[in-house]
Amino acid sequence: MRTSGSRLPLFHGTGVALVTPFSPDLTVDYAGWRQLLDFCIDGGIDYLVVNGTTGESPTTTVDEKKELLRTAVEHVAGRVPLVYGIGSNDTVAAEELLLTTDLTGVAAILSASPSYNKPSQAGLVAHYTRLAEASPLPIILYNVPGRTASNLTAETTLRLALHPNIIGIKEASGLMEQCLAIAARKPKDFLLLSGDDMLTPALIACGGEGIISVMANAFPKRFAELTHAALAGNFAAARQGLFHLLPLNPLMYEESNPVGVKAALEALGVCGPAVRLPLLEATGGLKERIRKLL
Repeated sequence: MRTSGSRLPLFHGTGVALVTPFSPDLTVDYAGWRQLLDFCIDGGIDYLVVNGTTGESPTTTVDEKKELLRTAVEHVAGRVPLVYGIGSNDTVAAEELLLTTDLTGVAAILSASPSYNKPSQAGLVAHYTRLAEASPLPIILYNVPGRTASNLTAETTLRLALHPNIIGIKEASGLMEQCLAIAARKPKDFLLLSGDDMLTPALIACGGEGIISVMANAFPKRFAELTHAALAGNFAAARQGLFHLLPLNPLMYEESNPVGVKAALEALGVCGPAVRLPLLEATGGLKERIRKLL
């Protein structure tokens, strides 16, 4: 029996891969961070993900990561669960982070596959197994081949799903056949979470439990409603919610993530649009198209 199984319902529904708000001088905007946390919680999301790639984790410092997490734990104050992103293309470095980071107030770890190294499937199994053995918290795998240049196959995911400290996967491969293969054979208490906003109802229909979303930063209420409708079997309502967001979705990624969703958040008055190099703030044309759709 999976030792962390009682935690699994915490991660049904809509999680938000939070952006990190920056001031115009590119320091972390902690007032904007608190406002974003409240905006998402008030919108009805189910849990929050701190320090994912949408949060520009490659360009936030160690001290900033600590303060973002500390502030989130303090400000959220148990209103929703928190997931924290820890990963590296150096397995030993990721293990060290798991062992040395203060994870008080965190419910689970989201860990993306190593990028750039392009490990074999056996290497991915060894990497995640070592992290799962070291981690004081349950781990959610994150398969995002578009960023990591490696794909966790269905067979590899199902093998890792047998580990008692690996409780689920954020699947962002976009390969529905692969997702179906996981859904068909996964342990009952293993979470299959969409990593692609537009595939959320489809994945839930096939046995998924929810989404870790980018768009939910700016549209938490809409995304929470459509996800919960799908989980309740009301796919007509879920489709309508999704169709409402469909024209906006490509604009979120046109100039890379999180450039588009930060432009949407600026238009909504939640936080500023600034991103750190090598990303650039959304162009005027993109901002205007987003504003018109909003």
